[in-house]
This record gives sequence, C-alpha cells and structure tokens, in this order.
Amino acid sequence: MKKFWKIGLSAFLAVSLLAACNTKEATNDKPSSAEQQETSKVDQATFPIKITDATGKDITLEAPPEKIVSLIPSNTEILFGLGLNDEIVGVSDNDDYPAEATKKDKVGGTDYNIEQIIALTPDIVFAHASGMSFSKGAIEQLEAAGVKVFVVADAKNFNETYMTIEQLGRATGKLEEAKKIVTNMKAKVKEVETKLEGVEPKKVFVESSDEPQIYTAGKGTFMNEMLEMIHAENVAADVNDDWYPIDAEQIIAKNPDVIVVAYNYVPNILKKIPQRPGFETITAVKNKAIVQVDKSTTSRQGPRLADGLEEIAKAVYPEAFK
Repeated sequence: MKKFWKIGLSAFLAVSLLAACNTKEATNDKPSSAEQQETSKVDQATFPIKITDATGKDITLEAPPEKIVSLIPSNTEILFGLGLNDEIVGVSDNDDYPAEATKKDKVGGTDYNIEQIIALTPDIVFAHASGMSFSKGAIEQLEAAGVKVFVVADAKNFNETYMTIEQLGRATGKLEEAKKIVTNMKAKVKEVETKLEGVEPKKVFVESSDEPQIYTAGKGTFMNEMLEMIHAENVAADVNDDWYPIDAEQIIAKNPDVIVVAYNYVPNILKKIPQRPGFETITAVKNKAIVQVDKSTTSRQGPRLADGLEEIAKAVYPEAFK
C-alpha cells in the first residue's frame, strides 16, 4: 500500500512540475497585463516631444499630429511615404506626387491661402527653408493665429535628406517607417555606385531652362553632389554658386560629353538643343548624348531621390546599365 502511495505522490509531483513549466512557457510567450502596460508606456514615451526647425524655433507636440498641411512637394512626398495619407489635409498647388496628393485640398503655390489653412485646423504645418523668401509672412500670420509651423531644412546632400526624413518621422510618430525609407534609399544608392565601379568619368553639363536664359547647376547644388556620386565631372562646377545663368558660348567652350536636360516645359527640346548655333562642335551633340531626366525625382529631397540618382547615372553611363 505504501508503494502505491509513493508512486501516486511521485506522479502528482511530476504533473505539478510539468504544469508549472507549461505555465512559465506560456507566460514567456505572452506578456502579462502589467508587462503589456509597461511596453505601451515605452512606445508612447516619444510624446510629448520638442523639435527644433530650420529657423532654430522649438515646437512641442503633445501627440502625433492628426491633421497636417504641407507647403512644398518634397515634404508631401516624405509624409505620404510615411503612410500619413489620412492625416494630410492640405498641400501646395505644386504637389503632383503621389496621385493621392492631387486629391487633397490645395492651399496655394507661393501665395498661400492663409484663411483656408486655418480653416483646415491643422495640428502642424510643414513649411520649407527654401521658400522662406516668399513664405515668411504667411508663417507669421499662421503662428499669430495659433497654428504650429515647422520649417524643414533645405537639404544639400543625401545625408541631410536622410536626416530630414527621420526628423519628419519623429515629429509624426512614424520614426520606424522613416528609418525603413532611409534604409531602402541607401540600398539603392549602393546599387548604383556598385554598377559604376571602374567607369571612365565623363564631363556633364546640366541645364534647367531653355534659351534665351539657360541656367545650370553650380558647385553648391544638390545636382552637383549627385554628379560627383556617379564619378561625373560637372563642367559648371567652377562657379561656387547655386543654379546660375550661363552663355551658350561658355557651354560650347566647356565641351561636355553629355548634356542632361532637367526640365520638360519645352516641346522637342532634345531636337532644339543641337540646332543652337555652334553646338554642332560639342561632343555630346556629335554623339547624340543629350538626355532628358525627370525634374521631380532628380531634385526633390524625398524618398524618390535615390531613383533620381539612378536616372542620372543611366543618362550619363547607359552602357553600365545594359
């Protein structure tokens, strides 16, 4: 009888121990209510946050903004890339990407409709440092009406663009999404750079407007950095300036291997450029190396910029992408 009692006790202890182990495993697989609450607190710890804009102004956000107005296409592309379609209530007249942006309320181009912006009751308005010459007054009016305006820095290179994307991600509670965008952009840039390893550098002239006043990219432009990234020589980089006007005679003297056209407002521009007096002597014209690129992807400081770099690389070195 004692033997059976001992066997029964052993079985009971074994079952109890197994149950305890199973309970522990279940606890490890599924956090307790207290653990879940603690995790939630960590997730919410980023708000309220204080962010500093390009003008040095500090803005405090109590929670991720639920209503956003964007005053420039580059900001808009970043915000849509972060998945903020529902939160975006207004955009500028110049916004054309993505398609959803064209369906949002338009608040003006360079002359903003202050009353309309205020009527949209945004939690925040994202302006841009590049437009301060014409938007400063509008910003002051909005702030006087109690609207928070954050001025995004005018990025001059890829690293600054990455910082802008992450900054907007942090301000909107979408930091992880922002980091994913940056990771994908860096991967695309690396892919382009890998394909161009060992290429023979070419001389490139970039123009952003047609005659009678042709503009080109100086040393201080984003376009110049992109050309350097693809091992191309910007023939206009001898001027340490932004986009600046250049004479046809100067272009002829610089004799670029490739001419990149960064605009599309002139019909048949690729046929018109070779017909300019004296251009028949330019290597790019002789070799029919005049290529048009998308102005938006190659200049907007947003998620598509890496695609723009690839487009320029293909324009200058088509042989590397066959």
